[in-house]
Amino acid sequence: MTQQTSSRRPYHHGDLRRAILTTALDVIATDGPSALSLRDLARRAGVSHAAPAHHFRDRTGLLTAIAAEGFGLLSTALIEAADLKAAGVRYVRFAREHPAHFQVMFSPELLRNDDLELTTARALAGDALRGAVALVRPEELGIEPRMASVAAWSLAHGFATLLLSHNLDGPLGDQDPEEAFRALAAMLLRNPA
Repeated sequence: MTQQTSSRRPYHHGDLRRAILTTALDVIATDGPSALSLRDLARRAGVSHAAPAHHFRDRTGLLTAIAAEGFGLLSTALIEAADLKAAGVRYVRFAREHPAHFQVMFSPELLRNDDLELTTARALAGDALRGAVALVRPEELGIEPRMASVAAWSLAHGFATLLLSHNLDGPLGDQDPEEAFRALAAMLLRNPA
């Protein structure tokens, strides 16, 4: 008896969840989150069009998983910072190294904001930022710690957003963005309001 070979692709993919996330991040980095389609991602992964829904339920679920993963990565980066300036530099570096995550993380209209994995990861990232602020002596802050956290986040997030949208290309020229941010943060910490 001869064994038949099938021209159909096998259903078993291995780590389909990771493959879909990775492909989705590539699409977002190139074309933005609006270009995402579970059907297209399934085609790219070589699985049935229904397979991604098993892991993410729908497009919103996929984007929520991307945001949760991003906040987890950001939290890890911030926790390892030695001081507030280093945390800001790590924030900027995270945005440069993970632009698709960064874009989705701060688009709440695309997400299931009550998702437990997302809310937990967001909280950990917020705690890591507040921890970096706590390393600064109160007299250097010039404002109460809660507002210092908002100021630090605003500075790092604003810089990262301007950088990713290429609005700093001219002003920075060939200067390393992380060094530019470090100098900016040092200037502001020396001159508290």
